[in-house]
Amino acid sequence: MITFLLVLHGLITLALVAVILLQRSEGGALGIGGGGGGGLMTARGAANLLTRSTTILATLFIGMSILLAVLAAGTNKARVIDANAVAQPAGPAAPAPAAPSLPGGVPLAQ
Repeated sequence: MITFLLVLHGLITLALVAVILLQRSEGGALGIGGGGGGGLMTARGAANLLTRSTTILATLFIGMSILLAVLAAGTNKARVIDANAVAQPAGPAAPAPAAPSLPGGVPLAQ
């Protein structure tokens, strides 16, 4: 279920970005997004549609974000660790160090 909600959240995000980029720029900082353009709708109708779409998508985005955060927090529960499981060393066991000896191979008395 979380995977489906994440995919839906991604689609909402992409739609929100697209709707925001379609809106007319107020400041004209980069000269993008403005212009007359003979669209299918009037400027006022397009503005109302884009404003409504942005509001709806932003509300869905925030709601989905909160829902996903709540679901993610609910899946992080304490787990019981199996006491019978013993950790095995990662590599081969190292050989035991040799007992100290004197020159000539005579073992050192301890």
